[in-house]
Amino acid sequence: MSEQFRYEALETWLEQGIREQRWRGGERLPSIRALCRDRRLSKATVQHALQRLESRGLIEARPKAGHFVAIRPPSVQQPVSRARIEAPHPVTVSELLLDIMGRNAAFDLLPTFTGTEPPSGIVALNRAIARALRRPSQGSYQYYDEPAGDAGLREQLSILMARRGCRVGADELCITSGCQNALFLALMASCKRGDVVAVESPGFYGVMQLLEYLELQVIEIPAAVDTGMDLDALDEVLRRWPVRACIVSPSFATPGGALMPEVGKQRLLALAEEFDLAVIEDDIYGDTGFTSVPDPLKALDRNDRVILCSSFSKSLSRDLRLGWVSGARWHRKILQTKLVTQLAGSRYLQQGVAAFLADGSYAAHLRRLRGDLRARHDHLRAILGKWPGEVRVSVPQGGLAAWVELPEQVDTLAAYPLALEQGVVITPGPLFSASGQFGNCLRISFAHPWHPARREALALLPRIFGLTDAQRGNAGNR
Repeated sequence: MSEQFRYEALETWLEQGIREQRWRGGERLPSIRALCRDRRLSKATVQHALQRLESRGLIEARPKAGHFVAIRPPSVQQPVSRARIEAPHPVTVSELLLDIMGRNAAFDLLPTFTGTEPPSGIVALNRAIARALRRPSQGSYQYYDEPAGDAGLREQLSILMARRGCRVGADELCITSGCQNALFLALMASCKRGDVVAVESPGFYGVMQLLEYLELQVIEIPAAVDTGMDLDALDEVLRRWPVRACIVSPSFATPGGALMPEVGKQRLLALAEEFDLAVIEDDIYGDTGFTSVPDPLKALDRNDRVILCSSFSKSLSRDLRLGWVSGARWHRKILQTKLVTQLAGSRYLQQGVAAFLADGSYAAHLRRLRGDLRARHDHLRAILGKWPGEVRVSVPQGGLAAWVELPEQVDTLAAYPLALEQGVVITPGPLFSASGQFGNCLRISFAHPWHPARREALALLPRIFGLTDAQRGNAGNR
């Protein structure tokens, strides 16, 4: 039998198995070693067959994990709900948000589910931190860290940002206790009580918490699930009200994963200059791009108007409360505010993370993470494509979640306690608006693997929402 016939025969056999669902979308194929043994083929023959299947989009290779059947998500319509523009007003955060956070369910339908062993990147991170703890500098335990944070970590972050086209020196960075803390410092430095702050809508509910605590007023700017903040709407708002700051997530914004195009970034900066705005960039999802990582808005900042805030909580570990801020013209005030409110951070934790970045472990972790997130997103989209009724879903190219728009009569807030009775925690759409809009929407995360228990939890939702195929037909007649 010729070598060509052997790899073609294996390719045909594997393809047939995929078509017949011997291996379903997202499932792992037999290993190269197993295929060599069971099919009595050389390693080169097996690899060639797998490469041909991969080039055709039938399977995908994941580093150190093997080959998996590619999930082909069905075509879906994107959400079209648009936020109303209302006059600036104070913020009152829903008690429901506190309930969700108390259940540790911000990014999980099934927070009680016990997962598998941590990925290799987290194991490497823990080892790096442990090494730093075992080798403290003599007498360092008796001294506070400097306000800006560990110099070694800031240097590594400067290198990390440079790889994304953003030249930020180590002396322009301040280490924080996560991105929420960075946003807090940015608002404290650039605004005063009663100032008006523009935010994306739907947008990050954590920002709403900060605005309420700092007694700032909010004005919601409509945001599209694909391109982010509507800059025509922002222009209109800036001409009507005295907005002091604008909080925006250009790279894979929650809840829909929007990615602001370059022309939009340039226009936002031009508006900031014209109306003397502080632009606070939440870049926490920047490293999660499935296929590419966009430059941050900060990379285009020529007038020191962009305060960049980020952390490792979405790309590495939610438990790692370590972030950073580059404060532009407000940087000195940010350092002073951190000194007053936090004093200092853990030197050993920062040194461990700096070592993790320096030896390439973080880059290796991101390569695996991006492939996993893309596969989990595709899996979610495939499931949602089979839901009854008129269901619209965002199609992000990064981030951890999709924005789902259900038929108008669905009330996701009312469905929250019903889902809770089944042990499932949903994140209703009104949480992503200061004025309670998006009642028929919700955010669904793909941050975690779709183990059977999570798939079962997701399968309960159509019944809880009262979705039927009849709604799909009725929607088409409106």
